[in-house]
Amino acid sequence: MAVCARLCGVVHSGGCQPRQQAGGGSETELEECDKAEVLRIEVQPAPRGPRTLLLLPPEILVEIFSCLPGTELPPLALVCRKFRQILSTDTIWRRRCKLEYGVHENLRKLEVTGVSCQEVYVKRINPRVKSGRFMKILPDYEHMNYRDVYTCLLHQYRDILGLWQPDLGPYGGLLNVVVDGFFIIGWMYLPPHDPHVNEPMRLKPVFRIHLMEKKSATVECMYGPKGPHSGQIQLVKKDEFCTKCLQTDYHRMSGGRQEEFRTWLRDDLGRTLDDIFHEHMQELILMKFIYICQYDNCLTYRRIYHPPSQPDDLVQPGFFKGTYGSHGLEIVMLSFHGTVAKATKITGDPNVPAGQPTLEIDLTRPVRLPVLDHLQNIDELTRLIMDIYDEINREQRLARSEEEGASVRVEEPLQGPSSPTKPKARQIDVQGELKPPDQQAFALPDEVMARNEDYPRSCRLCFYGTGLIAGHGFSSPERTPGLFILFDDDRFGFIWLELKSFSLYSRMRDKFQNSRPPSPEAFDEMLKAMQQWTT
Repeated sequence: MAVCARLCGVVHSGGCQPRQQAGGGSETELEECDKAEVLRIEVQPAPRGPRTLLLLPPEILVEIFSCLPGTELPPLALVCRKFRQILSTDTIWRRRCKLEYGVHENLRKLEVTGVSCQEVYVKRINPRVKSGRFMKILPDYEHMNYRDVYTCLLHQYRDILGLWQPDLGPYGGLLNVVVDGFFIIGWMYLPPHDPHVNEPMRLKPVFRIHLMEKKSATVECMYGPKGPHSGQIQLVKKDEFCTKCLQTDYHRMSGGRQEEFRTWLRDDLGRTLDDIFHEHMQELILMKFIYICQYDNCLTYRRIYHPPSQPDDLVQPGFFKGTYGSHGLEIVMLSFHGTVAKATKITGDPNVPAGQPTLEIDLTRPVRLPVLDHLQNIDELTRLIMDIYDEINREQRLARSEEEGASVRVEEPLQGPSSPTKPKARQIDVQGELKPPDQQAFALPDEVMARNEDYPRSCRLCFYGTGLIAGHGFSSPERTPGLFILFDDDRFGFIWLELKSFSLYSRMRDKFQNSRPPSPEAFDEMLKAMQQWTT
């Protein structure tokens, strides 16, 4: 015990002198010495923790402090001068940047690859002396340290990391704010050009934040053809922030609005003016351009979450891109809620805006497809879907009538065909009977229009579902029956019977950081809020 006490610094090393003097004594004398030493250990108060830590070598303290969260380090610097000196070690802050924000770059050996000298430096002309000078447009990392990167950049803007939806009216969008090296960049996700739904997403930088000078973070707007320029970011409240461009003239082009429209049409939609034949499509595209450009990248963003997953989900939930006729490709979010699956629009259009549940799938009502020859007939598929639609209406009418007569027949147990538990049992039986094989042959009916003919010719499962349709301006919205087709883990489709059209959806394979909801309840609340944003 005495040895352990001395190693821990509880008592002085001279505390065992009675034992040393009694080295040749009897066992009784040794026991008395041990008792006396125990009494001294119990009586003497233990010194404070920081005083004990001060006895440790600096390299050990560096390792200990490196394991603490960055938010806990500034109070330690107030304890004493030694702690303050140790916390100025860049190794501690480099580890915090790596563990908390994924920064793997070396601040002292940073190499700008793939960047020419003309891009690193820009020449500014002085009109008075008719001479030029070169100004560096990339940060000067040579005189910075990891503590500045952590405190003035990463920690200061930690609340905007993750997924966001811009307030762009019915069009919406998906913004992912990430730490990219020693930058914080907001990437806007754009779907591939219609109708290539299987191609990867296109990323467009909206803003970036970095340290141009020591202890001073710089926000730059990336919108427009003239490169980065001054901008601002303001945290409005929890889960909401705003961006503001301070040099909107950088967004303008020498050719005027017509040139800007041509450039936007080519970059965002992958089309030219000659590709637009239909007058209705011309109106939709021009309306979107005018609506988006009026903001000049001065937008409000609201946080959204990646849908949570459960072991019994049909497939992994996530973000998908799908075909929507003349509106092009749009982003939807597939989530599961017990026996119902929902596809919510992340990007939208003037008919059905972003935030609305474009699809709702009843997972208790599977559909066994007919043989391929009969499937190509739209009448056969319509009969299958409408039979389920009529069955749902009958069950709803029965449930309403039972609720109305519950006060009269409350003492009589419900039995027979009118029992409310019968449809549920029948659904389970039907689901067991209609359990499909691993793959079913699939082909679109001849009368169904598809923007993309490159769809799979076999599917795994099919379910009854409804799709949301509405007039311009989200007028007269209604849910129309249709067929949900699960092709594989990354693709599904939906046949809109009333519209006689087919939408193909393909999974976005991007990895999203800082996007998990704190709880399933928080995700459900977010879905409700999204519908209110655009209603």
